[in-house]
Amino acid sequence: MSAPKDTRINDMIRAQSVRVIDENGEQKGILPTVEAIRLAQDRGLDLVEISPGADPPVCKILDFGKYRFEQGKKQRESKKKQKQVKLKEMRMQPKIDEHDLSFKVKHIREFLADGSKVKVTIRFRGREMAHKELGRNVLDRVLERLEDTFVLESPPRMEGRFMSLMIAPGAKAKKGHA
Repeated sequence: MSAPKDTRINDMIRAQSVRVIDENGEQKGILPTVEAIRLAQDRGLDLVEISPGADPPVCKILDFGKYRFEQGKKQRESKKKQKQVKLKEMRMQPKIDEHDLSFKVKHIREFLADGSKVKVTIRFRGREMAHKELGRNVLDRVLERLEDTFVLESPPRMEGRFMSLMIAPGAKAKKGHA
């Protein structure tokens, strides 16, 4: 976590007395804020409020520029370790051909293997709205062909002229391609 922009240093610290930790990590005890600031300045460093919620607030004597750099570095490291889940969408129509369906299922399987969630959408046009069961059959065939490589996050539901469902990678999808 980076140093917040409102981290108080030196004269910005409002408390009358603070618990002081020196640059070597040793406790100096509870000192008046003015004395703690003077102690930090004598060493050519800053008094930084580390825990403002404590009673009294905890302050540390350190180089504030270096502290901010180190906190930013930690934040960048933690961001690298995060996995971004992408959402892919595969659109179809209720009158999709068998070969086209196989082709799209192959792509869905690849998306799941990459760790992405997939939204499978059936678009109804014109009179197709009267035959929603055809769209539901297509979605059922897609799920059937994917076998157990997914986790169904949301079942098929109508959203205007679209029927869609959401699937996420399952345990077998990750093992099969990893």
